[in-house]
Formats: sequence, C-alpha cells, structure tokens
Amino acid sequence: MNVRKIARRAQAGFTLIELMIVVAIIGILAAVALPAYQDYTVRARVSEAMVLASAAKTLVGENAANAASDLTLGFDSASVSSTKNVASMTISSAGAISVTTAAAAGGLTLVLTPTSDGAALAANQLPTKQIVWKCTVSDTTKHKFVPTECRQAS
Repeated sequence: MNVRKIARRAQAGFTLIELMIVVAIIGILAAVALPAYQDYTVRARVSEAMVLASAAKTLVGENAANAASDLTLGFDSASVSSTKNVASMTISSAGAISVTTAAAAGGLTLVLTPTSDGAALAANQLPTKQIVWKCTVSDTTKHKFVPTECRQAS
C-alpha cells in the first residue's frame, strides 16, 4: 500500500528545476531567433527593390538591343511612386539603375550597372555580347540585407 502512494506522488508533475530549465531554453532560443527574424524581415523588404528594378532592367535591355537613342526610353521617373519599402528609383543615361530603399528596408541604395563584353552600354550602339548586370550596395556594412549578387566586393 505504501508503494502505491509513493508511485502516485512521483508522477505528480514537473519539479521547479525542470520548469526553470525549460524557461531558460525558451529564453535562449528567443534571444537568437528575434534578431534573425528582424534581419529576415529587412531582407524581404529589400527584395521589393530588386523586383522593382527587374522591370527597369528589362527596359534598359530592350533599348540596348534595339540600339535606341536613349537607354532610358520609356522610363518616366515621375511614374515610379515610392512605396513603403522603396523610396526612389532612377536610371542613368548609361543604363545604371539606382534603387534607394526606405528606412524600414535598411535605408540603402542598390546600383545595378549593365555591361556588355566588359564595356558599358551606350545609346545608338548594339551590345556586342549578352548584357551582364553588376550590383553594388551603398553601405557594405549592410550586406546581410541584400541579395547574394550584391555582396561582391566593389
């Protein structure tokens, strides 16, 4: 009879030390996961800038392939309205696309520069080979927020 009472007592629940260990483990996991989640959120916001720039890349590529008199032909900077994550986007006469993100997306500028056979694109001139885009970022301390293609050393 005494054995049954002892067996019931042993199965009553968790001890205080076991609960403290579980709470400590959850606290450590939260301390590691929260900063990683915040970085992931900023990366997702920066990806919006890259998606917006992809349409501009197509425009510049088409104009270069048609030897247009202006590589920005069809681009109206006034029609590019800022979004929650993208502050502005411009295209230079050489076809370089600059996208500036809002503070929530890291507040950085991504510059996508086109080249063909190692030379810059030029108006009224067909590219000699395929167009290759080089991505650079304004603040190299924020490389963790940008796509891999933009993390190369400048």
